[in-house]
Amino acid sequence: MHSFVNKPGDSIARSLAGMAACYPHLLRVNYDPDYVQRVQPGRPGKVVVITGSGSGHEPLPTGYVGVGMLDAACPGPIFTSPTPDQLLAATYAVDQGAGVLYIVKNYAGAVFNSEICTEELGREGITARRVLVHDDVAIPEISNRRGLGAAPLVIRIAGAAAEEGRSLEQVVSVSQRAEDNARSMGFATNIETLPRSIHAQPLDEHTVELGVGIHGEPGVEQRVEGVEEIVERLMQPIVDDLPFLSGDQVLLLVSGLGGTPPLELFLFFQQIHEYLEKQGIHVVRCLVGNFLTSLGRGGCTVTLMRLDKELLGLWDAPVHTPALHW
Repeated sequence: MHSFVNKPGDSIARSLAGMAACYPHLLRVNYDPDYVQRVQPGRPGKVVVITGSGSGHEPLPTGYVGVGMLDAACPGPIFTSPTPDQLLAATYAVDQGAGVLYIVKNYAGAVFNSEICTEELGREGITARRVLVHDDVAIPEISNRRGLGAAPLVIRIAGAAAEEGRSLEQVVSVSQRAEDNARSMGFATNIETLPRSIHAQPLDEHTVELGVGIHGEPGVEQRVEGVEEIVERLMQPIVDDLPFLSGDQVLLLVSGLGGTPPLELFLFFQQIHEYLEKQGIHVVRCLVGNFLTSLGRGGCTVTLMRLDKELLGLWDAPVHTPALHW
């Protein structure tokens, strides 16, 4: 048995029920349509922050529901965007009268469905805005870039700004600046993902796939001779793209795709940290673990976000969700 998700049944609904039972003090799960909302609602007049994502990327999106991050999150089927009905139901449930911000990873279904919602809400007199996350430097054309590891970081900044009581335009502005200053890239050590392909062949022990997406989108297979070489090929495109410069202060996220143990993630983090320090780029905040996954795939994504005083202050503000809390 490769995965319980491969078996017929209501695995996603049962997983949501398990999450609700585990975190009853933080979130409540609603079904048909499915969405997760904060148990402790935002105060009246607060901007609400909402996102949706296909299941299989946990803790995104549901693990980021709570104080200082999301007011609600909508999980779709495996690797499939949630429907407009889900997003609208979640919005009506948490709306506090100050407007809505959708954080949207740049995939066609997510973009299209969120656009439908913003238009419908506009007709109802509810102001809704979007921030698109497209941080994957493996795609040359910026407008076509996929949302990757920056998604939870942008959600965090948006949630903190909304929690402070900022206006919708202010929350949009600072969230967009966070997105503009983030770049990511991923690599995989195997190609076993769901939905499974009968044509999938395992990579040999000296080959990785650079530039993979989080839905099984292929990267470029390259032979490598160790961690140092992987880090070099992964980090140089990230650093060059913004570009990140000597003296920059950054947040570094190393997120496993679900199949890489913490021992190896910290091994990569240490090598990346040394690489950045040699270039004069200072890691002042960091996360290592599974923060945006691809079911059980081996490998990780790496995200850098350039920080200024305001972004750093928002990052450090109190947060209490299943996945992040300080």
